[in-house]
Amino acid sequence: MTRGLTFLFAVAGGAAVGNLYWAQPLLDFIATDLHASPTAAGWLVTATQIGYAAGVLLIVPLGDVRDRRRLIPSMLLCSAVALLLCALAPSFGILLIAITLLGVTTVSGQLLAPLAGDLADDDNRGSVVGTVVSGILTGILVSRTVSGLIAGAAGWRTIYVVAAAAAVVFAALLHRAIPSLPPKTGMPYPTLIASVISVVRRERAVRWTLALGTLAFAAFTMFWTSLTFLLSGPPFSYSVTEIGLFGLAGVAGALAAQRAGRLHDRGLSLPATGIAWALALAAFVLAGFAGHSVTLVVVVIVLLDIAVQGVNLLNQSRMFAVSHEARSRLNTAFVTSNFLGGAIGSAAASALWTTGGWTAVTIAGMAVSCFALVVWTLGRRGPLVVPPRSESSPLEQPQSLR
Repeated sequence: MTRGLTFLFAVAGGAAVGNLYWAQPLLDFIATDLHASPTAAGWLVTATQIGYAAGVLLIVPLGDVRDRRRLIPSMLLCSAVALLLCALAPSFGILLIAITLLGVTTVSGQLLAPLAGDLADDDNRGSVVGTVVSGILTGILVSRTVSGLIAGAAGWRTIYVVAAAAAVVFAALLHRAIPSLPPKTGMPYPTLIASVISVVRRERAVRWTLALGTLAFAAFTMFWTSLTFLLSGPPFSYSVTEIGLFGLAGVAGALAAQRAGRLHDRGLSLPATGIAWALALAAFVLAGFAGHSVTLVVVVIVLLDIAVQGVNLLNQSRMFAVSHEARSRLNTAFVTSNFLGGAIGSAAASALWTTGGWTAVTIAGMAVSCFALVVWTLGRRGPLVVPPRSESSPLEQPQSLR
């Protein structure tokens, strides 16, 4: 896993996952153009995340039984088709269907992350995976800025055309760069999907990690969906271009959280996860005072992104330590639960904003953070670390979680 290939994986993964968030800073813009309410527009984010969770659950496990040199570019081309459907959607209902299909096909980033884990050596796996996952998370944040800039200059449909062209380019680059690897295992598709459920049911440590990831993405999407409503209304009344620029503040958090992979390599994953959740709680407390201060909004964005992305990197590195032969399936469980949490968070944001505005959102964020700290504390009391064993049966013989 060379530096150049790591960089390509990070950029391609970020560009792919960014497809899920083009609409987020444009909700009011799209709602006005397609004659929908702000509450209905919030469902664009929710539908994308539900589609993404379904795609991860049904497609990503194929990474363990198919040649990823073909599978990953194929999924990028499918997402390019879905992006063009979004650009051409004549009504809000059609856009909702197209953006759900976009979520289903935007899974190449979650195929690249376990592939990076396979290609990296044991001593640097956390750092390599951390770099790739950090690139994916940076793509989530940069997508908001790019989306706002392009939509402000050329309309919201243009961003989907540009993204479709980028997907085609990355499909060609990855087809050339990814080595052709034999499938790690062979099994019928129904058995493959069932094995994802088996490892979650069998391994307490996996369930604990999934719970923390679900809560993190629920808090993350609840904040960012609500932030669009906050910044587009008084006292800020920012344009879509200006709202998109706030994504740059989150990039600083993504770059800082990249070091979380090194903490995993040093055996500090579990305590670092608790510290990250304490930081998320502090961010939501500050958010309660940020309703009229753009400076505090930026501070909150940086703190929350460091916290949530740190939790995500640490969780994913621990999941990849369970089994070499089942990393795509473990990543399936991880990402599916994350984005189901994200769908719940974005749906909750719309409901909370309608009933209590920014105050209700920040109180809910504090509650989620406190609950996550309780889960983290109780989870550490049990036997989360198991001794390494043979990988002849990868889901029945897990490696240790650190």
